[in-house]
Amino acid sequence: MLTIYHNPRCRKSRETLKIIEDAGQMVQVVDYLKMPPSRGELEHIVEKLGIKPAELIRKGEAIYKEKYKNQSLTDAEWLDVLAENPILMERPVVVAGNKAVIGRPPENVKELF
Repeated sequence: MLTIYHNPRCRKSRETLKIIEDAGQMVQVVDYLKMPPSRGELEHIVEKLGIKPAELIRKGEAIYKEKYKNQSLTDAEWLDVLAENPILMERPVVVAGNKAVIGRPPENVKELF
């Protein structure tokens, strides 16, 4: 079973979900803006992605530019920022077991099945 942290307004997120569904994969869809992942869940996500929390930040978002652009934060602080501001999470993120990918490009999801 795959879990997609999805924003239905995002074209890449919709394309990634379609690839999953077209492949016949079971998927749990989490609209992360309505049901944001907890700080602990975010910690597991970055671990499964094999990246630093700062790499999961959408740097084009207004809130990033206004509050965090020139900040030098620790990994723990970036996790707090993501937990408080889910709009900053790169999307879509797809998790399968102990692995995860960011669906940019959407075809990245094929690594999970």
